[in-house]
Amino acid sequence: MRIDGQALLLRVYVGETDRHAGHPLYVAIAHLLRERGLAGATVLRGVEGFGRTARQRATRPSNLSDDLSIVIEVVDEEARIRAVLPELDAMIGRGLITLAPVEVIVYRSPEEDQP
Repeated sequence: MRIDGQALLLRVYVGETDRHAGHPLYVAIAHLLRERGLAGATVLRGVEGFGRTARQRATRPSNLSDDLSIVIEVVDEEARIRAVLPELDAMIGRGLITLAPVEVIVYRSPEEDQP
């Protein structure tokens, strides 16, 4: 797969304890994205932040949270991202989904010939 030029950045924000079909929601989302053939996904664990409820979440011992923020990021062609949005919406009970235009400069896998 090759991505050049304009693409979309999809970010999905959920809680670490959110579940879907008996699995952590972030795991279920990553599996869905892979099954749908998106270019790749990265799951990031937040170290500190707050959301709509303004409840502080942090990894510091004095404020250890059992529900840290998780962000799933994907960069791919607009049509591929938009095709998966209805399924993501159905999976997420609470959270946030954002899209932002990005310009892809380099997207290579180790298997590709490099100039």
